[in-house]
Parts: sequence; structure tokens; C-alpha cells
Amino acid sequence: MGHHLELVQHVNAPAEAVWRVLTDIPGSARTLSSISRIEIMTPGDYAEGYRWRETRKMMGKEATEEMWVAEVVAPTSTTVKAKSNGADYTTRFTLAPAEGGTRLTMFFGAEMESPGALAKVMLAVFGKLAMGITRKQMARDL
Repeated sequence: MGHHLELVQHVNAPAEAVWRVLTDIPGSARTLSSISRIEIMTPGDYAEGYRWRETRKMMGKEATEEMWVAEVVAPTSTTVKAKSNGADYTTRFTLAPAEGGTRLTMFFGAEMESPGALAKVMLAVFGKLAMGITRKQMARDL
């Protein structure tokens, strides 16, 4: 049981430049207004297994999540994962040259690992609301 979103944004920059910004995790607090703090857990360059804690402000509250890079196909795609409160989160970025710039696609999926009856009811009632909030945050990030 889960929810998925996909947004596409044209960026007036070459894919290599977009890739550098996208994979600059230490600098993401400067790039993304909702991120207040980044704590790098894995030294080194952006690669599979790279881990960090990201603190974001959403709906007026700060929340910290541990995230990691699950897949990298530089400079065309990367997948980032997180697990929190019984959910498995996947964010995938895909970059493609387009119209003198880059077509940046962001996929976000949230899957409940083993939802009980109450969790299924809550997802049915509040899932669309939560995904609407997530869509706005994704659009702001892009």
C-alpha cells in the first residue's frame, strides 16, 4: 500500500551542472529553503551507500530523517531512500538534455512496510492530504 508522485521541471542549465547541485548534499541547506541542517554520516563523495541526516521544516515543525543513496548512474539518475515510522520512501531524480537545458524528473514513492487495519484507514483518510503537501514541497525543491 503506498502513494507515488512525479514532477517534471525544465532547468536552463546543462545536465552536468544540474547533477552537481543535485548531488551536493553538504550544500543542500543553502540550495533548498526547507532544509535547515545536514549531518553527513559517510565521508567521501556522493556514491551508493552515502548517508546523511537531513532536517527539514514542514508544516511549521522540524523533522530529521536519515537518508542514503541507493543507486547512482552519473550524471543521468540517482535514487535516494529513507525509512521512517514504518514507511519506505524512495526519491528518484532523472536528468535528460532538453531544449538547451535539462529535463529534471523527480519521482517520490511512499510504501508502508506492513500496514495494519488502522494504518490502512489512516492512509485512506489522510493519504491524499499528505501527498498534496508533499507535492508542494517537491515543486518548491525543484
